[in-house]
Amino acid sequence: MLEFFSADWLGTPAWFWMAFLAIVIILTAFDLGVLHKEDRELGIGESLKLSAFYIGIAMLFGLWVWVERGATAGMEYYTGFFIEKALSIDNVFVISLIFSYFAIPRKYQYRALLWGIMAVIVLRGLMIAGGAALLAEAYWVLYIFAAFLIFTGVKMFFAGDDAVDIGNNRAVQWISNHMPVTKELHGQRFLVKVEDPKTGKMVRAATPLLLALVVINIADLVFALDSVPAIFAITTDTFIVYTSNIFAILGLRALYFALAAMIHRFHYLKYALAAVLVFIGSKIFVADFLLDGGKIPAWISLGVTFGLIAAGVLYSLWRTRGEEEADWPAEPEGDGRHIGNIAG
Repeated sequence: MLEFFSADWLGTPAWFWMAFLAIVIILTAFDLGVLHKEDRELGIGESLKLSAFYIGIAMLFGLWVWVERGATAGMEYYTGFFIEKALSIDNVFVISLIFSYFAIPRKYQYRALLWGIMAVIVLRGLMIAGGAALLAEAYWVLYIFAAFLIFTGVKMFFAGDDAVDIGNNRAVQWISNHMPVTKELHGQRFLVKVEDPKTGKMVRAATPLLLALVVINIADLVFALDSVPAIFAITTDTFIVYTSNIFAILGLRALYFALAAMIHRFHYLKYALAAVLVFIGSKIFVADFLLDGGKIPAWISLGVTFGLIAAGVLYSLWRTRGEEEADWPAEPEGDGRHIGNIAG
């Protein structure tokens, strides 16, 4: 048994992985089974408190990594966590649009986010495992990651606010073409039995909540194309990459309800995030070609990343002070007409 726990899993002892998975399972069970056993609206105050709790757990986990695996691993974990946490603000923008489009009430949004994040844990794991396998076979793939980050950062800096075309999402269209879609919600259920108007038989149908969940997970995969390479550019330690990524995502559903109400206050943060992506991508080329393969110290990466993100947050809050809340309805007022258009 001791040999099993001390066995090497992707460069890290098995008991590290098992401790991490145990924390994730306990947090999820406590959140869903105790804090939110019944569907209800989550207020901004509760959202902030719960988010602070998740961030505190993530910080303590990073401290544990620091103590057990050294200062470099600890700083790499914190750098990855801060990058993913900041990038998740863009996720909030898109998730808010998705819930509004499908007219999902607040009291069902939290549970939908929970199941979405459970899927993300698996999907991110597959992406990170694939990235780690590529880097193990061909280090030069890291240069592709770095170039992609620089390109993305420059594009983000000059790009405007792109509209999200939810109605023409291919996954939504595929579902609506292969099974009935109800116009109305059925509580927290993703699938229901309804009567087929043509045959009179009971058939399984998707609800708007399922469509919202599918689109949210697709949106996360798109965002992962930025965040996963960014963390690999910091460290190729699979354990650090995965745990920092997942801890940042776990707290997203708690933070969502507070951020969705004040997303307009973070309008200028994208420029700081663009600078972070360019910095992280550039340091790979600087380290390998200008420093002859030497590494830029982890504390520099952490300091620059944290400094840029903090400056972006503070500047955004200062520039948007006194502005009225943007039109991001916390309680969607849709009447299901979008669903009717999709299903029809």
